Amino acid sequence: MGCPSGGVIDYTVDVTDKKDPVTKGLTDFAMHSEQYYVHVDPNIKVLATTTFTDKNADWIGGCTIPVAWKKAYGKGRVFYSSLGHVAADFSVPQALEIQKRGIRWAVMSKYEPMEEWRQPVYMGAKKK
Repeated sequence: MGCPSGGVIDYTVDVTDKKDPVTKGLTDFAMHSEQYYVHVDPNIKVLATTTFTDKNADWIGGCTIPVAWKKAYGKGRVFYSSLGHVAADFSVPQALEIQKRGIRWAVMSKYEPMEEWRQPVYMGAKKK
């Protein structure tokens, strides 16, 4: 994980899964924070992404990276969000809502069955 922008910038978060309980009803939104570049497990369910420009690092322009995702791990659940570098990030209602819903989803593994999915994160990956 890294921050190739070198600090706080303006960027857009695209809510890519509008049906998932974590992101249902949320719209794309603007952030003013660090934009993280991360390597991810290909068997995650991507909930939101961001696309880098080449303004701060020419090697990354056009790369789309997950901002929020979830996955099963054994009988547990893992939720990740790169949003929230500083507390002020949660003044963006969508960022706060994704965090709250994602945490709730993760802790409910004891009480709710896990939904099934196999969803490659990479564009152009063939679905089985």
